[in-house]
Amino acid sequence: MHRFFLPADALLSESPTLSGDEAHHCLNVLRHAEGDKIVVFDGRGHEATAQIVSAGKREAALRILHRGKSAPVACRLTLGQAVPKGKNMDLIIEKAVELGAAAIVPLLSERTVVHLDASEIAAKREKWETVAREACKQCGQNWLPTIASPVAPKSFFEQHPPKGLMLIASLQSDSKPIKQVLAAYEAQHGSLPTDVTILVGPEGDFTPAEISLAKSHGCQPVTLGPIILRTETAAIYCLSVLGHELFSAR
Repeated sequence: MHRFFLPADALLSESPTLSGDEAHHCLNVLRHAEGDKIVVFDGRGHEATAQIVSAGKREAALRILHRGKSAPVACRLTLGQAVPKGKNMDLIIEKAVELGAAAIVPLLSERTVVHLDASEIAAKREKWETVAREACKQCGQNWLPTIASPVAPKSFFEQHPPKGLMLIASLQSDSKPIKQVLAAYEAQHGSLPTDVTILVGPEGDFTPAEISLAKSHGCQPVTLGPIILRTETAAIYCLSVLGHELFSAR
């Protein structure tokens, strides 16, 4: 069945209404009609099977048939991602949703090519939230990651105090493999982390000053192997490795 996003307060109702873009997609694009069954989710782990009881041009009245809830993954992953040029940030957000990221913080580092003013930041964030919802709909993910407004690395650490294991993808010689860092954490704490933040820089990496700043806030530099990866590939690599090591090893 096709999936549609419904805000949490609406999903609590036994007779919610699908409206706006979601209703347009349901009724006008996918051609659903009265009597059809669909799945609705709220991005906070809840989903429900619902039946369309009446349909207009931009609105569909629903009747909830069955409710369910998905447990969150075992580790909360936060991706701090330097904003790349073009549509690559859309790709990163889409794949981050599929790979179970709980939060995405776009970073405006010194080497970031993209420059955004206040109005552009608001528009970009709204677009990225739409990309995240669409990815949830496609992959069956019921947990929608939070997407912050783009910030400089310094502001990132001011607004997001270090918590859990902090990592930064780095080309520097002192970087260690992710698996080695996780093993050291487990040896020290007696268990794997339940909260991990990974920072991924722009093409050309973070500047030495930014890496030094990250280290001063507890970030451990990690290597992604001998091949230099594009920033979008690096983000997917990091989340894939962390998910593999942390989501099922409990």
